[in-house]
Amino acid sequence: MSTDAMNDPMHEVLRHWQAAFDGHRTDAMADLFTPDALFQGFGPETVSGRDAVRGYYEAVPHYRRAHLGDVRGYRIGDHVAGGFADVTFRDPTGWAAPVHLSLVLQHEGGRWRIRQYHVSRIATDH
Repeated sequence: MSTDAMNDPMHEVLRHWQAAFDGHRTDAMADLFTPDALFQGFGPETVSGRDAVRGYYEAVPHYRRAHLGDVRGYRIGDHVAGGFADVTFRDPTGWAAPVHLSLVLQHEGGRWRIRQYHVSRIATDH
């Protein structure tokens, strides 16, 4: 990984997010979000807050993994950043869901946290 990628908030947050997701560590996952985060996952509803995020990830099967692809980030000043990532969620049954993930990040308490999370599933020809 390049030095630029190591200093990019998107790469930093997504490294922690992937480790927490793959380890099914829902408290660690929720802590990656701001207290008032907006979250749009695979479900039809947008939810808000760490408790809702924790609940969402508690419902994800423990054997599911996230595979990161291309990550692109940007910064707006010292306290706001965002970007996009290609992620494929997979599990041992052969299930796979490629998505575009968009994040808005906020720097607070000495670290970057996710303020807005949005998944857009990529249609595949099957």
